[in-house]
Amino acid sequence: MSVLRVPVTAADHRLGQDDAPVTLVEYGDFECPHCAAAYAIMRTIRKKMGDRLRFVFRHFPLTQVHPHAMHAAEAAEAAGAQRKFWEMYEILFGRQDALDDRDLVRYANSLRLDVRRFEEEMKSEKYVPQIRQQFQMGIHSGVNGTPSFFINGARYDGSWQVDRLLAVLEAAAAPAAPAAPVASDEPGEKDS
Repeated sequence: MSVLRVPVTAADHRLGQDDAPVTLVEYGDFECPHCAAAYAIMRTIRKKMGDRLRFVFRHFPLTQVHPHAMHAAEAAEAAGAQRKFWEMYEILFGRQDALDDRDLVRYANSLRLDVRRFEEEMKSEKYVPQIRQQFQMGIHSGVNGTPSFFINGARYDGSWQVDRLLAVLEAAAAPAAPAAPVASDEPGEKDS
């Protein structure tokens, strides 16, 4: 079984409390149609789990099949530098059919970002090393496609449809049952 080789840190984009009983890490690509489907599912899951779930998104742009994936990831990071990562995340998944550079600038405008700064950071490719590092972290953890999920550090390869994934997350969030006393039939043991 694959495990998350690089634990979640303060540098990760996260929603939810750090002490939540369940951490769900997604490696995703803003141009991937499967990730767009998962995006809608994650919204539902996050709403149903509430404060019992910490959701983390890491970049895994599949640039050979998704030509806009890297720039979309850069746009999310540039927005994140202005405290609007999750707002840009929402826009990018909601508008997968419009991810060229002009669209990204338009989204930055709609979020009331410092657009000049946004454009400069995009032009300089400031966030490319960080995105590539997340991609490598994913490879190191066994990610080979998107979306890929890890629940409390363990790779999850099951269905990510709402009902099935929610059941797995609910089970992971359930408090561990106290260990039941073990009865022994061994000679010499007494009940106290």
